[in-house]
Amino acid sequence: MICLDGSELALQAAVAGLEVLRPDAALKLVAVIAEPDPTLVTGGGFTGSTMSAEAFDAQNAAAKADADGYPQIAKLFRAAAAAETVHAHAHLRVMKGVGDTKQNLQAAIEGEGYEFKQMYPAFIQEAEAEGHKAALISFRNANAVEKTHFDLYSKALETLETGKDLAPAAIYVCDVCGHTHVGEAPDKCPVCGAVKGKFKEVA
Repeated sequence: MICLDGSELALQAAVAGLEVLRPDAALKLVAVIAEPDPTLVTGGGFTGSTMSAEAFDAQNAAAKADADGYPQIAKLFRAAAAAETVHAHAHLRVMKGVGDTKQNLQAAIEGEGYEFKQMYPAFIQEAEAEGHKAALISFRNANAVEKTHFDLYSKALETLETGKDLAPAAIYVCDVCGHTHVGEAPDKCPVCGAVKGKFKEVA
């Protein structure tokens, strides 16, 4: 039996999409890309960052299979991840978990607020106490990014309440830490320091 310390458990929880166990803070405006723990579905909601361990593993396994020269196996992994998307949307329909855009933004704001104000600070404290440097960096990066998402969603809600959409603009995501930037990608990621080339534009 493998015993994990608090930081390792927190990392596993974050990867598995178990970091927020509150239905009212669960729904995100971003596309649901994986099936959550079924006990959370029956309990009333998706988690804060909805990604199951299975879909996470499948996506990473696909990238590794491509790198190892096995494109068809990579395709199989991607197909499995796509299937998880189908499951997630089916669960959401059953739960009536998607409201109108205003409701979705409000739920996203609440979820992001919980993550950067309560969840990740607790994870960071745990990692600091244990001297787990890798986990500490991961949690600090995620915490900063969730704050950015909170701000972006808040601005979107303010704009929506005037009856308008956000102004057209490119949106980039750092492939290292997930920092989300509206407008031309920065020369250096303000969260993790990654170079401009690490940013990918969202379609």
